[in-house]
Amino acid sequence: MDALRVTGAAEPLLRPSAGGGGHPRLRVRTHAQGEGGAGRGAAAEGDAAFSWAPVILPFLFPALGGLLFGYDIGATSGATISVQSADLSGTTWFNLSSVQLGLVASGSLYGALGGSILAYRIADFLGRRIELVTAAALYILGALVTGFAPNFVILIIGRILYGIGIGLAMHGAPLYIAETSPSQIRGTLISLKELFIVLGILIGYLVGSLEIDNVGGWRYMFGFGTPIAAIMAIGMWTLPPSPRWLLLRAVQGKGPMEDNKKKAIQSLRALRGRSASEKVLADDVEDTIVSIKAAYAGQEGEGNIWEVFEGASLKAFTIGGGLVLFQQITGQPSVLYYAASILQTAGFSAASDAARVAILIGLFKLLMTGVAVLKVDDLGRRPLLIGGVGGIALSLFLLAAYYKILNNFPFVAVGALLLYVGAYQVSFGPISWLMVSEIFPLRTRGRGISLAVLTNFGSNALVTFAFSPLQEFLGPANIFFLFGAIAVLSLVFVILNVPETKGLSLEEIESKILK
Repeated sequence: MDALRVTGAAEPLLRPSAGGGGHPRLRVRTHAQGEGGAGRGAAAEGDAAFSWAPVILPFLFPALGGLLFGYDIGATSGATISVQSADLSGTTWFNLSSVQLGLVASGSLYGALGGSILAYRIADFLGRRIELVTAAALYILGALVTGFAPNFVILIIGRILYGIGIGLAMHGAPLYIAETSPSQIRGTLISLKELFIVLGILIGYLVGSLEIDNVGGWRYMFGFGTPIAAIMAIGMWTLPPSPRWLLLRAVQGKGPMEDNKKKAIQSLRALRGRSASEKVLADDVEDTIVSIKAAYAGQEGEGNIWEVFEGASLKAFTIGGGLVLFQQITGQPSVLYYAASILQTAGFSAASDAARVAILIGLFKLLMTGVAVLKVDDLGRRPLLIGGVGGIALSLFLLAAYYKILNNFPFVAVGALLLYVGAYQVSFGPISWLMVSEIFPLRTRGRGISLAVLTNFGSNALVTFAFSPLQEFLGPANIFFLFGAIAVLSLVFVILNVPETKGLSLEEIESKILK
């Protein structure tokens, strides 16, 4: 999961590139650009050549926040085996109940839920850069507390601290990348950030496979994120603040205009390299101020949070909120967090064997994510969603059948997991959040996306926590049959409620689909 939430007046939104041939990718627009008030700065940025060298680090360091989110998912898969093993845990409190094991797996998600609420309150005050520095500090603190935890309670506290870092990073990273990237490659970079999350999952699986046979290996699995988070923290500290955030604060009267304009020019110079002239930078700053003023004035009447549940906004929330809800309650968190455990029961009795097969699943997930990024604007949202969700339902019924009648054929479980991962990555994985970013009306877009983020993290944490107790109560066959039945319901929901938005502008979506 990667969620993008918009809170600033002229902060960027994801939208599909409309029409035309060539390489399909996601493009980014601002409210002001979409409403015709961008001025010459946006056009100049779109036409001007750019240098790749100054772009790499402003993308890489925020993207590490997504990688560390993915790493937690992958590492938890092996750590849940290690921490409850009498031989491998290295503790006297290894005999965890199903509820305790669920808390270990979902603790970071509850922290992420709290972090996303915290981001809603303080992110615009801190700014994208400091928000990501704070996220990195929480990653470090959470990983260290978890890795050195002397008892179960401290372990959960560490998981929650790490999760708060996830919530802040998942808000700040896409915004910083979008606000500091040249418009020509902005969509490509945001798409690549999604790949960093999947790469993190793969690294988590890899570290889990290396440490799974070592006593106390779970400590290293959880703690390995510390050096990566330290690199993120140092890197973000050396980067300039977002120029658009500086100017937004000035327009809102929360910072001195002339001082923030000078700081914005300095940030732009650092982000664009030495080749940019002083006049071009100054002109871009002035045009951005005009753009932000236009968008900010247009959003002064943005409704309160209850307006999300009225009229066109309610229809949008039904579509967007429904997608991110079904994204989680079809079992996605369980399959990722418990992949190694599932593979163990599938016949890979050694923990190391299960962890190595999980690496294969991570590689396949990375590959299918790339396929989705390339094809979403060619094939459209609905065909990918319908085909992918149908594949998810089939894979879950195959897992149920394996546990019920096909338990002598472990390749069925492996094949079903691969089908699930592939189907998810071409449907719910990337498309749910793309649809969420497109579907809300301008008036309630920020608050609507915020509610979708909370729905995502809340349902993710609930399903991850509930999987272990439900599996113990119902048995694996019945739990996967339950997820399969929910997947069939989600397929019906997609067919009946989710529109095709390929090639439509945000204004066309609002006028043609939501009215």
